[in-house]
Amino acid sequence: MMTIKNSFALITFLSVLTIGCGGNNNTGAKKEKSDTTTPKEKKASENTPTKSGMKGEIKADGSSTVLLICQAVASEYSKTNPNVKISVGRSGTGGGFKKFAAGETDISNASRPIKAEEKASCAKNGIDFHEFQVAWDGLSVVINKENTWAKNMTVAQLKTMWDKDSKVENWSDVDPSWPNEKVKLFGAGTDSGTFDFFTEVINGKAGQSRTSYQPTEDDNVTVNGVAKDKFALGYFGLAYYEENKEKLGIVSIAKKEGEKFVSPSEATVMDKTYSPLSRPLYIYVKKSSLKRPEVQDFMTFFLRRNDLISQAKYIKMDALMQADEQEKLAKAIKEAGQ
Repeated sequence: MMTIKNSFALITFLSVLTIGCGGNNNTGAKKEKSDTTTPKEKKASENTPTKSGMKGEIKADGSSTVLLICQAVASEYSKTNPNVKISVGRSGTGGGFKKFAAGETDISNASRPIKAEEKASCAKNGIDFHEFQVAWDGLSVVINKENTWAKNMTVAQLKTMWDKDSKVENWSDVDPSWPNEKVKLFGAGTDSGTFDFFTEVINGKAGQSRTSYQPTEDDNVTVNGVAKDKFALGYFGLAYYEENKEKLGIVSIAKKEGEKFVSPSEATVMDKTYSPLSRPLYIYVKKSSLKRPEVQDFMTFFLRRNDLISQAKYIKMDALMQADEQEKLAKAIKEAGQ
């Protein structure tokens, strides 16, 4: 029979044997293991997720219309990812594409599709990109609150005012029953997608806008200008009207004489009765930027948060369209990783 003393000795022997065969040797191996991480891998690891979210920097610029959406998304994203610095500029759709083609930005906000010449500039500089629709918008034609005569206008009347060859100086030049007072016009600058869209659908082709008006890339200039002048008229995205409707009047539009006058709203843009001043809104992302984890994460967040589109007072896509754009992004991210 084994004694207590012998049992204790056996247990001690087995414990030493176990330590000798495992623990100390493994620890030693860990200590002796060299750092084989390459400089490229170390750089990539700087942008991998941490407890506080992603790290990195994302630069966006372009449309003053899409600006409000991008700012809303960036603000919400930063709450859980404070280590990602996101800058959002407002140089207009055309100005944004110039920076995008020069490689200065990761994302270009656009209130119209990219033009052939802008694609060519990108290709010349080796910039490949993906296009994603993020929302719908309707352009609003705004007037002073005291304007009681131009609450309803046809596309033809707007063309009379805004065409390159326009002779309109006073309101009575559009309609003899209207005041014989000088019209003060406000609108988007020539680098703006809003300018391009409004000009093409109202005047019939690009570059057909009159130049005798107050152009601006800052829609707040139009808000203040129209609000202070009884005889002023301007145009910009529906979101800016919604933000300032206590200061401004809105014009209902009829596509043709005799047709129903329709005001811009979420419902009329979605059912396409507000015509022809409804449009899709886009963001363009460089393929090289989409290789970075923080850009992938931000873009995924962007296309999931349809609620932020509404918060920014734009019109969100329906569930099917949103799913299509998310699928496009998932494929693009997969390609970026190959």
